Amino acid sequence: MTRRRSGGGRAARQAQRAARALRREPFLTRRLRPYELVSDEGLELLEHNADTILETVGIEFRDHPRALELFADAGADVDGTRVRFPRGLCREIVSSRAPASFELVARNPDNTVRIGGDATVFAPNYGSPFVHDLDTGRRYATLEDFRNFVKLAYLHPHLHHSGGTVCEPVDVPVSKRHLDMVDAHLRYSDKPFMGSVTAPERAADSVEMARIAFGGDLANRTVMISLINASSPLVWDHSMLGAAEIYAEANQATIITPFILAGAMAPATSAGVAAQTLAEALAGMTFVQLVRPGAPVVFGSFASSMSMQTGAPTFGTPEPALVLYTVAALARRLGVPFRSGGALTASKVPDAQAAYESMATLVPTLMAGVHFVLHAAGWLEGGLAIGYEKFVLDADQLGLLARFAQGLDLSDNAQALEAICSHQPGEHFLGTAHTLANFETAFARSELADNTSFEEWSEKGSLDAARRANAVWKDRLASYEPPPLDDAVDAALTEFVERRRAELPDAFE
Repeated sequence: MTRRRSGGGRAARQAQRAARALRREPFLTRRLRPYELVSDEGLELLEHNADTILETVGIEFRDHPRALELFADAGADVDGTRVRFPRGLCREIVSSRAPASFELVARNPDNTVRIGGDATVFAPNYGSPFVHDLDTGRRYATLEDFRNFVKLAYLHPHLHHSGGTVCEPVDVPVSKRHLDMVDAHLRYSDKPFMGSVTAPERAADSVEMARIAFGGDLANRTVMISLINASSPLVWDHSMLGAAEIYAEANQATIITPFILAGAMAPATSAGVAAQTLAEALAGMTFVQLVRPGAPVVFGSFASSMSMQTGAPTFGTPEPALVLYTVAALARRLGVPFRSGGALTASKVPDAQAAYESMATLVPTLMAGVHFVLHAAGWLEGGLAIGYEKFVLDADQLGLLARFAQGLDLSDNAQALEAICSHQPGEHFLGTAHTLANFETAFARSELADNTSFEEWSEKGSLDAARRANAVWKDRLASYEPPPLDDAVDAALTEFVERRRAELPDAFE
């Protein structure tokens, strides 16, 4: 028979409820050490190989004369549009100038995030021209879809960032859609956001809209982070360089990311992909630091394998995870924040393949110590589509990963030694003071998983995870309320967007 105990239970439960009442954390703080896959000797070898690529082959910088001038002034060998770098030059410039971490200021200060150190920031899907839901299937994305996903990211506590091009609103001309996308991030969320990068003038519009939203002067604050992709292999083009230059000059953050499908845009081996990724990223980050020393920059890596039978990208396989762990370690040695990972899948629908492949990417993302995670929710079809149900299923898993990232709690309460020693062998712990004090917060709980009996699940309609998620995203959008926006800011944003929309021609390419 279990002995009755008094004292401690009620007070502990009150303390637990008070702790839950505190505001949510604006970003994930990892208490786990990054997993080191490669030895120091192996990492040094890859660094040597990257320097060899930079020194002998070099990098193409196309249609951007200022980049060539900056590199020549820094001591690089410029031959037409080909730039070759003396061994160690890029590493010295980046490691001595780029910040190891920085704040990304949100419109709501409670949502400001830290990029770097022991922080991980989850951001949603990026760049998909299609959307998918169980009701209508696959279709082209619209501006309404874009706004919906901004709202869903705003509502979910484990998505720390509003993202950027969460989907492509193809019902809006390409020449103008950046205005609507940035406007949506500023109106429907008060979390940090990403600016446009498809042309330098669109980057400039994004900076101007950020200035309006933050009171007319950024005051040297970093309020945007934007994705700058290399044209792998070994090419940087004008649109990306021009956008990076605009953001760097305004002290806004850039994610310098080689986008690589192994076997097509890089060698078919993980070590080769890692060396090429490092070379391309070093060259891009060096450009940013030459534009503005100290401008916040993130070392990005997007590397996936491909089917050698069909040429299609594949996800959830071992090789991209090996690259992720390796390049994360290279970024730590360089001393800059790192972006990679996500909830990636080639599946067309939120099925078992989507779940397995997404977790095969998310777990290495967390264990490698990634700082900024794009595509953390919603990705389907190799990035061609974003799914409503997939979005909320992924976001739910991010909450469970956040608990895992806390590591093992070794507080007196967590050790539970007194509870164990005062307990009789063979008796269960249900109803004890320690269990009653901890049961509400002891275990992470999924909002979408069904843990009921088969009979109860059947009585409720036998809904699978995707069907349950379908109801959740609809309920969340139905209950959405926008964050406050100053009337003067509202008016100024409206005036700017309308004026620029009138100035720009309609162009869909």
